[in-house]
Amino acid sequence: MSGHNKWSKVKHIKGAEDAKRSKLFSKLSKEISVAAKEGGTDPEANPRLRSAIQNAKSASMPKDNIERAIHKSDKDSESIQEITYEGYAPHGIAIYLECMTDNQQRAVSNIKAIFNKHGGSLGKNGSLKFLFDTKGIFNIKKEKIEDIEAFELEIIDAGAEDVNVEDDIITITTPMEDYGPMQKKLEEMGIEPENSGLERVSKTTKKLDTKDALKVMKIIDLFEDDEDIQKVYHNLEIDDEMIKAYNQN
Repeated sequence: MSGHNKWSKVKHIKGAEDAKRSKLFSKLSKEISVAAKEGGTDPEANPRLRSAIQNAKSASMPKDNIERAIHKSDKDSESIQEITYEGYAPHGIAIYLECMTDNQQRAVSNIKAIFNKHGGSLGKNGSLKFLFDTKGIFNIKKEKIEDIEAFELEIIDAGAEDVNVEDDIITITTPMEDYGPMQKKLEEMGIEPENSGLERVSKTTKKLDTKDALKVMKIIDLFEDDEDIQKVYHNLEIDDEMIKAYNQN
């Protein structure tokens, strides 16, 4: 449920395996409900809902939970607002938050508290938008692809901007407008992503030393853990050493 980088992949996998599972399911349910309200309850005709359902399945969310979220009452769905907030963590690291909440006052109060307590600041909406591009992102397990080189060539011909193979995950990046066509292309190939969606990708990243980076990663973690925040994007450059150090804290 986070931004497109090494840290977000680790967080996604960890979140599906530990005590945060119920909170993760709650966020996935919100996305499914809002997607169904926005584009209809038929996944075949609603790319956003199709992705939301797939992401929920990848997180081992029970089928009954998914069905309930799809058919949630209009009244319940209408109470959820989609809002974005932007600000800076220490050392000038940009933070972009996508929220789904039924209580905007609670959401902004919690966000301000996290920024203020940890040396950051909440900014004006739109102040950081220029730092991020919206891209289609698909994460696929490498084991699902027999011939990775042939797969890369076919996907690039289909409109992929970038295909990155790291550890056991293949990440496909597309322009925002090509997200739907790429989704259909993968379906035609019989390939089911582990997760996919439109994400904000930072145009450039900022490098900090490990000590300073850990402080920012703590803020990212707190935002990730907030029930009203769906996705956290940032421009901090995170390497394996930082992840190892953070996990040891």
